[in-house]
Amino acid sequence: MDEAVAYLQRSTREALQDIAPAVRERLAELILTSQRIFIFGAGRSGLIGQTFAVRLVQLGLHVYFVGDMTTPIIAKNDLTLLISNTGTTMSVTKTAQIAKRIGSHVVCITSAADSSLARASDTVVLIKPPADREHERLAPLGTVFEDATLLFCDCLVPELMARLGLTEKDMFNHHAIWV
Repeated sequence: MDEAVAYLQRSTREALQDIAPAVRERLAELILTSQRIFIFGAGRSGLIGQTFAVRLVQLGLHVYFVGDMTTPIIAKNDLTLLISNTGTTMSVTKTAQIAKRIGSHVVCITSAADSSLARASDTVVLIKPPADREHERLAPLGTVFEDATLLFCDCLVPELMARLGLTEKDMFNHHAIWV
C-alpha cells in the first residue's frame, strides 16, 4: 500500500503541475460569472463531477448534474463543465456538442488534448498523468486522472470562497442536513 500511496502522490503532483495559472483563473471566472453551471461525466469521472457540484452548491451557486431528472435545459449564458479521461466517452462528447450549439461555454477536463471532447470544447483543462507502466499495477484504469481531477477541483474551492467572500460557516449553511 505504501508504494501505491507514494506513486499516487508523485503522479497526481506531476499531472497537476502543468496546468497554467491562466487556465485555473479562466475556470474560476467562468464559474463565478455564469448564470448556471452544468456538470457531467460518466462513470468515475461523473462521480468526481458530482463531488465538485456539491462544493459549488455549498458556495451558493446554481449547479446541476446533467442527466438528473430535475436538471433543466442548458441555455446560452450557462457554463457546461465536462469530465472525461479519454475525451472519447460518447455521452460526454455529445453533451459538449449540444451545449456548444446552444451557446453555453463548454469546459472540459481531460487527459487527451486532441480528443473529440477537447475539440468540441471552448476551454480545455488538460490533466495529463505520467506515461509509465506503473499505473497498471498501482493505479489502474484512470485512477491518477480521477484523483488529480478531484484535487484540481477541490483546490479551486478556496479561491472561489475568497472571491465570493465566504467562510466555511457560510458554506455549511448550504450543506445538506439530513434530519
